[in-house]
Amino acid sequence: MAQPLMPHATAAWLVENTSLTFEQIAQFCGLHILEVQAIADDTAATKLTGRDPLRAGELTHEEIEKGQNNPDYALQMWKAPEAVRRTKGPRYTPVSKRQDKPDGIYWIIKNHPEVTDGQISKLIGTTRTTIAAIRERTHWNMANITPKDPVTLGLTTQRELDAAVAKAAKAKGIEAPTDTRFEGDRAALIDQLRAEREQHARDAEAALADADGEALRDEIVPGIRDPFKNTPVE
Repeated sequence: MAQPLMPHATAAWLVENTSLTFEQIAQFCGLHILEVQAIADDTAATKLTGRDPLRAGELTHEEIEKGQNNPDYALQMWKAPEAVRRTKGPRYTPVSKRQDKPDGIYWIIKNHPEVTDGQISKLIGTTRTTIAAIRERTHWNMANITPKDPVTLGLTTQRELDAAVAKAAKAKGIEAPTDTRFEGDRAALIDQLRAEREQHARDAEAALADADGEALRDEIVPGIRDPFKNTPVE
């Protein structure tokens, strides 16, 4: 069932202006009956300003009359509130991270100049005016801006950044750069694993050679010995 846009404020108005039961108000507003009781007793955590559901078009006088005449009647929403939609615009960035935006923008401009201002705006969540000021080094705080990876700063994700860089490179007709920061470590790790595997193989061959040189007993059947015993013949 649809609920009012502001359930607590609507409940406060209905308590003050109608004789509906707490249960009816709670059901219509999607609240617990004790919450409505607290609003009526003025013991709610905050003082609420009532919101008129009639003016909002969520209820009609006739619907309220039906409820007041019949305590068992469930109020019906006349017009459900429209869902709040986020308008198109820059990505939302928490207040605590907004001061890091210029550093992230500068990093992209310095390391990936092929990325357009529009792409940076979507990645970081900023305006093209700010990006242009940093690109042209006319930003009011340019002296304190240092390039920092926006992924490390938490302004975007590595996948989104890589996708933007690849798209910009394709549009410019250049080969998308590949991350080679860990190539040396990867090669060293592969060499180490290969050496360990070869050493294990040599150790296994040496162990088999030693076993073949001994006369073993405790055979379960001829030619097959007990794997838990390796007792040389005295």
